[in-house]
Amino acid sequence: MRSLPSEGEITKLIQLGCGVTGLVCAEHLEKNAKVDEIVLADSRIEPARAMVSRVRSEKMSTLKMDGTNPSELRKLMRGCDLIISSLPWELNRKVLDVAASTGTDYVDFCLTVESEKDLKAVIAKCKKAGIRALTATGEDPGISDVFAVHGASKLDKAEEAHVRDGDSGVAEGCDFFSLWSPIDLLEETTVPAAVFKNGKMTFVPPLDKREIYEFPPPVGPLPVYYTNHEETYLMPRFIKGLRNADFQIAIDDNFASIARMLRKLGLHSLKPIDVKGVKVRPLDVVVSLMPRPVDLIGKVKGHAVIVVDVVGEKDGVKKNVKMWTMMSHERAYELCRSNATGYLVGSGGAVAAEMLIEGEVREHGLLAPEQLPADKFLARLPSKGLKVEERITNI
Repeated sequence: MRSLPSEGEITKLIQLGCGVTGLVCAEHLEKNAKVDEIVLADSRIEPARAMVSRVRSEKMSTLKMDGTNPSELRKLMRGCDLIISSLPWELNRKVLDVAASTGTDYVDFCLTVESEKDLKAVIAKCKKAGIRALTATGEDPGISDVFAVHGASKLDKAEEAHVRDGDSGVAEGCDFFSLWSPIDLLEETTVPAAVFKNGKMTFVPPLDKREIYEFPPPVGPLPVYYTNHEETYLMPRFIKGLRNADFQIAIDDNFASIARMLRKLGLHSLKPIDVKGVKVRPLDVVVSLMPRPVDLIGKVKGHAVIVVDVVGEKDGVKKNVKMWTMMSHERAYELCRSNATGYLVGSGGAVAAEMLIEGEVREHGLLAPEQLPADKFLARLPSKGLKVEERITNI
């Protein structure tokens, strides 16, 4: 069992998954003086090689590997102090299991559905392994959860927490695309959405209710829908007194129509089917026909923004604590050759990893972003180019 040192140098970390989010995280951590070595590992290694060539850092190297293969993962983690996984949510649980078996500290950007259902067992497994595992630390979940905790701390009693994810991004020539893991987004928009209402978890049909939310300028009003998201499960679990919690994301009407059709045709399924003697998952076929987020780098215009509204009471007066941060796709390209979505997710993950590296997280087990010191997390965001806005109003 190994543990990251709280003082002095960090030896070696692995960035597993080198898409738009993982590479942003790695580029941030390359600047950390306590990080000596970063291995960029992926089955599609070309984007990582391009970044190494651009950054020209002696700390970085690349490795082509299959991140779904347990034996390869064990070999990868041998001699590794920290593994950061930016794989699709369905694969993170496999990586975490190997990390626990090898005693390797762990960070990911999203939480698996299996872990949400069996969180206590996963926490116990990580504690028994003696590792520090930080989960769901990207943008949303991640930054959004920390905003919710901070907002609740401003109130005597927090009753509601609402997360709104907005994006005005457009990519010329593309009508159906995702700026982060396509398989995660399509899975998210084609299954029933969790809504925590009156102290109980309820579910609504996928993309059932369209609303208009007024995002901070320059994003402005966008159509939003409920989708199944980690915050809806995590915020009521860790923020005392919440009676209502939900997540809505801005989705283009054209994308919403296509997602509904995929669900009706069964093309959203992750269950393998037989196609002329070959076993394939329908959703994998759909995703293979979409542009990869890395292929859209530098081609997207607009802004991404994450907003959290926490409603409750302070000194007997009902108040709303609104927090947000945003990034333009153009600026994200200048900073890290990414898009704004990838930049926000990777930056949240990098902040969590730095807190672990700097010894600000010492507890063993699996920790959600709500359990991290919110003030320390928020204090690191400006160094990543993310300005945090806060507004408290009476209701």
